Amino acid sequence: MTEFLHALSIDVEDYFQVLNLRGHVEREDWETLELRCGEATERFLELLDRHQATATFFFLGWIAERLPELVRRVAERGHEIGSHGYDHKVLPELGEDGFREDLRKTSRILREVCGVEPKSFRACTWSIGKKTPWAFRVLRDEGFELDSSVQPVTHPDYGVPGAPRRPYRVEVGDRTILEFPPMTWRVLGRSVPVGGGGFLRLLPTWFFVRGLRQAEADGWPGCIYLHPWELDPEQPRYEVGGLRGFRHYVNLRKTGRKLEKLLGQFRFVGLSEALAQSSSRRAKWAAFKDSELLG
Repeated sequence: MTEFLHALSIDVEDYFQVLNLRGHVEREDWETLELRCGEATERFLELLDRHQATATFFFLGWIAERLPELVRRVAERGHEIGSHGYDHKVLPELGEDGFREDLRKTSRILREVCGVEPKSFRACTWSIGKKTPWAFRVLRDEGFELDSSVQPVTHPDYGVPGAPRRPYRVEVGDRTILEFPPMTWRVLGRSVPVGGGGFLRLLPTWFFVRGLRQAEADGWPGCIYLHPWELDPEQPRYEVGGLRGFRHYVNLRKTGRKLEKLLGQFRFVGLSEALAQSSSRRAKWAAFKDSELLG
């Protein structure tokens, strides 16, 4: 196994909260549904323990309120605790003031639950983009130091085409936020999102092995992301047609086996630790003003 450190991240949300199921599950019905992400997150913890790996767990505040012991167990095992916002609203829906309140609410919950002030953030559905030019200013003002929300791709739901594919610095006034995009590949001149999720479940494992090896050769860690519901093939099913249904349900039974293969070949840690490795190796960081990136 290589000594190079790659980044693994888990967005802790439940199956009924995802964008692909909007229109099938109403927000007001969440309280009536069985919480399943706790058991699935425990499976992640067992896998990571077995391979002596760590990860960043981006928690929804809504989940942390209801499963505080889960958050504490994750933190006690040495994993990084990050914020995923409160209840999975995309940033354009929240607006600038709503985003600020959402961050504050989630940080307060995580602080009260496990004593950790989150410094890392990932937006629901990668929703920092051209429609949210204020996003990095709000993150700066609320004390965040690392973000992993900008997908450098073209996608119907998200993406900033042309954004860097490897970690970089975002200059926000007199402060800097590190941006850690999920792993992508260049295919026919376009960046294809292959950092995890449905891509990990759909594509063969060798595809991700090659991607991580290429990241190593370039001197930068690759970032892989997953969700607890992807380890839960028995979750309730909805009649979701088309591409959204395919994305959500494809190969759920293969997630665990594929992750186990990657954990057996590469060393994974949380995002902050993986980026600290790059700094210690004096990697040359590109820097962009937030207005350049999102303006």
